[in-house]
Amino acid sequence: MIRDFPRRQFIKLGLAAAALLALPFGTRAQTSDPENTLIMETSVGGPVVIALRPDLAPNHVKRIKELVRQKFYDGLVFHRVIRGFMAQGGDPTGTGSGGSGQKLNAEFSREPHRRGTVSMARTNNPNSADSQFFICLDDAPHLDGQYTVWGRVVSGMDVVDRIKKGAPGSGAVDNPDKIVRLRVAADVK
Repeated sequence: MIRDFPRRQFIKLGLAAAALLALPFGTRAQTSDPENTLIMETSVGGPVVIALRPDLAPNHVKRIKELVRQKFYDGLVFHRVIRGFMAQGGDPTGTGSGGSGQKLNAEFSREPHRRGTVSMARTNNPNSADSQFFICLDDAPHLDGQYTVWGRVVSGMDVVDRIKKGAPGSGAVDNPDKIVRLRVAADVK
């Protein structure tokens, strides 16, 4: 609910709404459903607006919204960030080995991994996705059909681009940036 958003956050959310209205019509149509839109504030700024894709991954979207409503992601870090590739977060341990404890079956699709795509991280087992996700910083066609795409950043990629990058190769981040808040837009009234 709104009580946990400070007054300055209303201003940011208002800017996010204005940014949504400025998007091209096709993109705006994807974000016109507040129940399927996430608003993320990070330690580097915000907001980042993510349009959810229940048409591609209904079970993943349902689980992500459950976790968001439990405030699971609040305060979690972007533990792995590789320049020109992706920013990964959603692990409560901050190590890349943790999760919420509920594995999800893969919902692979033909949706390409382009800049701004939000997709689930997993192990070698296709049915091992849990709470960790990544945002593509650039196009990553080698991931297509192998990871579950569940959303797309429609506003705020400039914020995502400012997330602290990790070590070359591993992407491990010292003193990483974090998700301050992640909310379903329908819950912010």
